[in-house]
Amino acid sequence: MAKSLLIIISSAPYGGSDAAWNAIRLAVTARENGSQTRIFLINAGVDAARNGLEPPKGYFNLAAMLAEEAAAGAEIRYCKTCIDRCGIGTGEMIESVRPGSMQILYDWMMVSDKVVTF
Repeated sequence: MAKSLLIIISSAPYGGSDAAWNAIRLAVTARENGSQTRIFLINAGVDAARNGLEPPKGYFNLAAMLAEEAAAGAEIRYCKTCIDRCGIGTGEMIESVRPGSMQILYDWMMVSDKVVTF
C-alpha cells in the first residue's frame, strides 16, 4: 500500500533559502517512489506558483517544477486567503495549481501518513 505525503511550503521561493526548491525535490522523489503526494502553498510559499515570476540567475524555475509535478499526478493547492491578503490575483497563478483553504489543508493533514513543512 502506497503511503501519502503532504508537503507544506511556507518559505518564499527565492528568499535566500533553498527550502521551497528542496520541498519540491522531495515531492518528486516521493512520487517517483510510489507515494501519493500533495503540496500546499501557504504564506510566502504561494509565490512559488506565480505565473511569470522569473527566478534569479542560478535558481530553478519553481513554478515550472510545480507544473511538472501536477502533470505527473501530484495534487497542489495554494492558500486563497494568503493570495487575497497579499494582493496577488488568482489569474497570476499557474493553471495547474488550484485555490485551497484551511479546510482543505486540514483534510489533507488528517488523511496523510506524513506531513512535512518547509
